[in-house]
Amino acid sequence: MQADPQAGPERNPETPVMDPKAGFSIVIPAYNEERGAGPVMAELLETLKTQLDPEIPVEVLVVDDGSSDRTCEVIAPFEGDVLRLVRHPRNRGYGAAIKTGILHAKHPWIMITDADGTYPNEFIPALLAERDFHEMVVGARTGEKAHIPLIRRPPKWVLRKLASILSRQDIPDLNSGMRIFRKDLAKKFENILPNKFSYTTTITLAMFSAGYHVKYVPINYLRREGLSKIRPIQDTLNFLKLIIRTIMYFDPLRVFLPISLLFIAASIAVAVSSYYITGVVMDVTTVLLFVTGFQMLALGMIADMLNRRIP
Repeated sequence: MQADPQAGPERNPETPVMDPKAGFSIVIPAYNEERGAGPVMAELLETLKTQLDPEIPVEVLVVDDGSSDRTCEVIAPFEGDVLRLVRHPRNRGYGAAIKTGILHAKHPWIMITDADGTYPNEFIPALLAERDFHEMVVGARTGEKAHIPLIRRPPKWVLRKLASILSRQDIPDLNSGMRIFRKDLAKKFENILPNKFSYTTTITLAMFSAGYHVKYVPINYLRREGLSKIRPIQDTLNFLKLIIRTIMYFDPLRVFLPISLLFIAASIAVAVSSYYITGVVMDVTTVLLFVTGFQMLALGMIADMLNRRIP
């Protein structure tokens, strides 16, 4: 299904997205989280009981993604009217677990968080308070207590800046795992949302690129329980690839045009510098760079035209 880039801006930003009392389903992917899952479930259910408006329906869907430890046994005692446990027979990935949760969800809003204790449940009401006029509300890990490992900060900064430039939006947190969004939009973008860790990055870019209203709320980010599943080098490269791919899906010229201009500028620079240095223009190199730039521009225009014509 092709996403419509004009679908989002048509709504008046002062018009509520839907009933502010609409229910929401909390989807929690869990993979080998026996150390953190128990305390997180206990704290979450207490937060929902004491801090949430009782008129807002809520359910919790924990998706065990083929854990090989005691994660299911730790979560099982919390099952009841509010919390349900769904199991994958094998590990399928973070994004796949979220998709399974959405499939089983009965409310029009989806909130995601983690089972490792990194996202404080106390911020749930703050995110809910902003959903009236936004299709997605994201918990930005920029609060007073934001524990992000030092080794992950440089690549996260580079990826965030690249995504901000390509999407033409200020993105304070590209892949926060605590957010709330409309279920119908998650289903609309399902064909481009991956099954791995990059699910959150992709839905962020998709929402911005399609013109939907996104709000960032500062939250804390705590030290996790158990071992991280993040692979710094491989996941960083995957994030880079999907940023470019997602932007190309919605706005191909945002990728092709800068590359085209770079080649054309390089051709002019080579021609001028070679003439002043040697008195002879490096015509073969100049023509090759210019033609490459022109071809990149043509490909971008064709891709953009196809993107606008396909419903």
